[in-house]
Order: sequence, then structure tokens, then C-alpha cells
Amino acid sequence: MRARSSDQVETEASEETPAVGGFVLQLLHTADMDGAAGALDNVETFSALLDGFRLQMPERTLVLSAGDNFVPGPRFYAAADNSTGSQFGIAGVGRGDIALLNAMGFQASALGNHEFDLGPHTLAAIIAPEQGEDGFYAGAAFPYLSANLVLADDEDLLPLVAAGAQRAPLAAGSLARSVIFELAGERVGVVGATTPHLDWIAGVGNVTVQPADESDLDALAAIIQDAVDELTAQGVDKIILLAHMQQIEIELQLAGRLRHVDIIVAGGSNTILADETDRLRVGDRAVGNYPLHVSSASGEPILLVNTDADYRYLGRLVVRFDERGIVDPASVDPAVSGAFATDAAGRAAALAPPIAAVSRVTEALQTVIRERDREVVSQTSVYLAGRRADIRTQETNLGNLVADAFLWTARQYDPSVAVALKNAGGIRDQIGRVWQPPGTNRADEVVYLPPAANADSGKREGEITRFDVESVLRFNNALVIVPVTARQLAELLEHAIGFDGVGATPDGRFPQVAGMRFSFDPSSPSGARIRSLAIVDDDGRVTDAVVVDGALAGDPDRTIRMAVLNFTANGGDGYPFPQPQFGRVDLAGEAGQYNPPSPEFPDTNGNGVIDPAVGLDRGRHDFAEPGTEQDALAEYLAHYFVDAPYALAESPPSEDRRIQNLALPGVRDTVYESAESP
Repeated sequence: MRARSSDQVETEASEETPAVGGFVLQLLHTADMDGAAGALDNVETFSALLDGFRLQMPERTLVLSAGDNFVPGPRFYAAADNSTGSQFGIAGVGRGDIALLNAMGFQASALGNHEFDLGPHTLAAIIAPEQGEDGFYAGAAFPYLSANLVLADDEDLLPLVAAGAQRAPLAAGSLARSVIFELAGERVGVVGATTPHLDWIAGVGNVTVQPADESDLDALAAIIQDAVDELTAQGVDKIILLAHMQQIEIELQLAGRLRHVDIIVAGGSNTILADETDRLRVGDRAVGNYPLHVSSASGEPILLVNTDADYRYLGRLVVRFDERGIVDPASVDPAVSGAFATDAAGRAAALAPPIAAVSRVTEALQTVIRERDREVVSQTSVYLAGRRADIRTQETNLGNLVADAFLWTARQYDPSVAVALKNAGGIRDQIGRVWQPPGTNRADEVVYLPPAANADSGKREGEITRFDVESVLRFNNALVIVPVTARQLAELLEHAIGFDGVGATPDGRFPQVAGMRFSFDPSSPSGARIRSLAIVDDDGRVTDAVVVDGALAGDPDRTIRMAVLNFTANGGDGYPFPQPQFGRVDLAGEAGQYNPPSPEFPDTNGNGVIDPAVGLDRGRHDFAEPGTEQDALAEYLAHYFVDAPYALAESPPSEDRRIQNLALPGVRDTVYESAESP
């Protein structure tokens, strides 16, 4: 919680009564519960804090999420285990997360990008009610909202689509643009919006994502404004926007383009906002005040709030609206509003016990996860860096491991595969732990350690388990071999590092690579940043110079065979892979994914869709399908790092060899200078 006692908070909050001619609202919010199991460690305390605050203002409270309420991973798949069905009616992927939200009384959520990770069909199965022979699954008891997604265009979602600007409650599993809540005789409208980059980073099916130009914020604001205007036309004068934009800078830019929006709850960026009274978790830093104050297009105040992911904080905003329905920033008391940490101190200060149904669902999911943590894959003596800020900005030791596993697996089938690429956005967790020594909060004193022991499962310190592999590669996409030309390889890497802020601002398209190394200058124009690009052998010796001094070298049409995920090869994250892909081989054996060879891209093996059991080093672990990324990493780790642990510690960016950012201090282009193993 915060640097004050529960008695103080209770007294201060209970004094929050509506001023004459105004209305006081309590907004309790979160977003981005997309961690591996960490959310389950925090959710009970989160529920206790939430319930305690709600009991103080039961008629004036809204509980909202800005999206990404679930993500494929251990927790997501644990809900499909038959042992969990008794907690939410019928077992099924993702349903445990919905059961948690229902138990806590969430009233609406934006649609985030992770809701679409497995496509609209799976999304519908997670949020819609289901009557089975042995039970009933209630579905989401709250509506999912998005004004800029045409959800009715998809046949799986069409039955769930409801009209916007209706009064709550809506039918279970509803999808709408907006919804209206009545609180203490006042109406509050809630609108949702989803990143327009959705079709780059998720599986949208037939959903139409608006605007067509995903970078056109004016067009996006106009779409959201239309949903807002639909509410104001009914006389609703207090409006909250749940905006899952992935970067808080975008929500800030949207605010100045909108009218009649009072509060924006941001999502997708894991940004911690806090005020001077907030006690943050050890090692955490706030990047701005809670709330941020912004002006609308008509000059009226907007308050923007956000908290960190995985139920690590509960956001609480208690604010007054004047008689015109305009939010009053001066009414926000830092002693009452802010970010409430869900650590041990937060549990001790909570004004209510954890919600019993939350505890039951949590234990059911944790029981399945503990069992999976017993299956040891390999071991490491070092921390493997996979945190968002690391993996999406620079080469890391975990990124190298994953890319090496892709290359090694592809070569079991085709030894001529030269390079591998993994989109960093698909690496979802670290392997290891981050520890802040007692008595200090300095970032330079943080210690990075290998995985901790787990007494519940019998896991020993340093062991990498099935749970770790599933946590890191939650989407478990299939591997493919795609032949590309030297020119196309350079273009693919230009795209990978072609975004604004590369090296500093995390972006899911940032690459982790194997079989090659390259340098780039982020100060150059996008599309012309690669300075050197070389294909290297397992000992780090250059076998092919692709880019030298910023120019293509040799025959630009020579073929280079690449291992990559089907998600990326199909255009995920905007990667410009050629379509169709002649000579492509799908290692997971998906029907219809193999295209016959062409003169440009011959099939050196004379085989297309393969039997996944043939030619692949198999037999040690079978929890993931052969040819998928989880299986590739598990088998690679088991092959090389069982008798001796993985021991290459994470290095600073200035020492990275595979990906050299020439804008960083001390970095110079050494792509062609050394034959040491990268």
C-alpha cells in the first residue's frame, strides 16, 4: 500500500463525500495482467485492497481494466487442466483469468492486443458463456470495449457484439464500443479503444482494425470521439476512456485531440505513475505523477492514470466532478489516490481480507503450475535477461539462446539453414530473479540471479523447468524455414530496427538473432541504418558478407535460408517477408503452409511439409508439439546444458557482438574484425 497506516487511509477515504453540486467517483483500475505466474502471487492482495476500498464507497465505485487481462502462458493453459474446472464450471484456456476478474467484480475492460493472441475464435470461447454436459461456464460478467475495432466483421465474435451506449449490465461476454453505468443517481460512460497496430502484433481474424493508417492519431481520435459523442448525445457528461495503446505517449497525444473525456486509463505500456505518498515496490521507479494532468481539445482537464502489470499495483483515483460533469483535478488528494503496491506491506495494510473466490481460483491454477515446475529441462548458473526493457532494445543472453535454439532445430532438418531470427516481443519473461539488497533502492546495486529454488515443486536453484520455457515462449508459434535473398535479409533487419527510439524504446519487432551479426546507426533514416551484416559460422567466422559500409555486397539475389516463426514469416510485427514464400518448409507440419520450389528458391531437400518426428532431435521432452518454439528451446537446452549449466552472463550493450548499436558509448563496428564466437 502506502506510507501510511490503514486507519489513516480508512479515515481519509470515509471523509470523501460529494460536495454540493458535484459528484465524487472512486475509480479502481489495472491493466496488463500478462505475466507468467507473478500475477497469481499478487492477485489475492490486489483483491483485498480492491474490496476494502470499494466497501468505503460502494455506490460510487467503478472497477475497470485497460486490457491484456490474459496472455498465452502457464497460467492461461493451466485453466484448461480438468482439475481446475470445478472453480469456474468448465475448464478451458484463459478462463481462470476471467474467473478472477469476475470474482473481483470488474465492470468493464478494454480489448488489449493479448486478448487476440490466439485469434477471435479463442477469444470468444474465453469470454462467452458455455453450457456443458457437466457444468456451466459463466463467461465474462463484464463487457469488453473497443470503439475502433469492427468486431462484427468476424463470425466468431459477431454473436457477442452489442450496441454501444447501453446501460449496464450487458449480457455476459458482450463486446461493445461503450457502456453506461449508473452510480448514486449519476451516469458515467466508459469507452474502449485498442492499439491500431493490432493486426501487426496479434491474430485479428476478420476483425477490421481502424484507422487503416495505424499511425494516424487524428483519425483514431475521430473514431473514439464518435463513440464519446454517442454518450454525450444521451446526456452523459462524465466519461472515462480505457485506451490500450501500448505506449503512454500515444494516450497523452490522444488526450489533446479529444473532447468531453474526463479520465483516460492507459494500458499496454506497464507505466508506473505514482504520487509523493505512494510506497513503491523495491526497485520500482515512477515515470510520472499520479494522475497526469492533460488538457482536452476544448481546453477542459483530463486526468490520465496507469499502473504496472500483473496485479503488482492497484490504481485508485478518487475525484470530484463539478455540476457540469467536468473533472476537478484539485479534488485529487495524494493521501487517498495513487498506486497501491500489492506486496507484503500492502497485504498488511489492506482494509479487507482477500476475496475467497479469488483465493480458490488462484490455488487451483497454482497447483497445476507447481506440477509443471517439477519437469526439469536444463540448468543455468546465470540470470537470463528477458525483461521487456532489455529484450526489446538490445541483444541479450536469453535472446541469443532462443535464436540459437531456432537455428539448431532447423538444421536438424536442413543443415543449409544459415540464420535465425526471433521477434523480441514473443519473449515474455526472464529466467532468473532480480533482487534489491535491503536498505538500498539504487538501481546500480540490483543483483541479477539464476532461477530460485521452489520447495513446493522440488526445483533446485539454477534449474530451468518446463514452466520457465512455457513462461518465456508463451505463444508457442511454429518454426518455419524460409529462403530469402541477401537483399531481402537486409530489408528484414532494416525493418527490425527501423522504428523511432530503437535501442531505448522497447518495441516487439526488435530482433534476436543467430548465425549472423550486424551493426546499425539509429541516427540514420529508417531503411538505411544497417552498416554491416555478416553471416557467421558456429565459431564466429564470417562466411558471407551481406552488407559492408552500408551497401549490399555480392550478388543481392543469392539465397540465404532462414529459421523464423510462422507468425513473423506471415507478416507479424510488420516484417516484410515475401509472399508467397516459395520453398518454405513448416517444421510443425501445418497443412497448406508449404509452397513448391521456384527457380529463385529451390528446395534443396526435395521435401515440403515434413513429418515433425523425422530429422529432429526428439525424445527428452514432449510437453510442446515438435517444431514449435517451446519444443525447440527445451530440446536445445536439454541437449547442451544438462550436465553443465549455461554460463554466459548478460553483458552491457557496449559488449554485444551480434547486435551492435553504434549510437551507444564505447560501441564500434566489429562485425568484420573478429572470428571469436559471437
